[in-house]
Amino acid sequence: MNIKEVSEKYDLTPDTLRYYERIGVIPLITRDKNGYRDFSETDLNWVYFAKVLRNAGVSVEGLIDYASLSREGGETLGARKAILQEHFDNAEEKSKHCKKHVTI
Repeated sequence: MNIKEVSEKYDLTPDTLRYYERIGVIPLITRDKNGYRDFSETDLNWVYFAKVLRNAGVSVEGLIDYASLSREGGETLGARKAILQEHFDNAEEKSKHCKKHVTI
């Protein structure tokens, strides 16, 4: 799948996809014989994962850390879980704070 198709499928700009690749949020994308990016199913899974986490409010730095740890293998599962747990705890705290101050 080329970058235009991925961009349309995930509603991300080609620039965002290139940026995510450049900073290591998604793996380096294989190129076809003409030098164009050719996204594999694994690449698409990373794009989807990055989009979901960004939509959930995870920082780009958090995405970089998570992706970097993931490339190191299974022994980093605890550290990756800690990144996601920290984000979940922060989001839960914000939600509680908002509920205190919202009257309907």
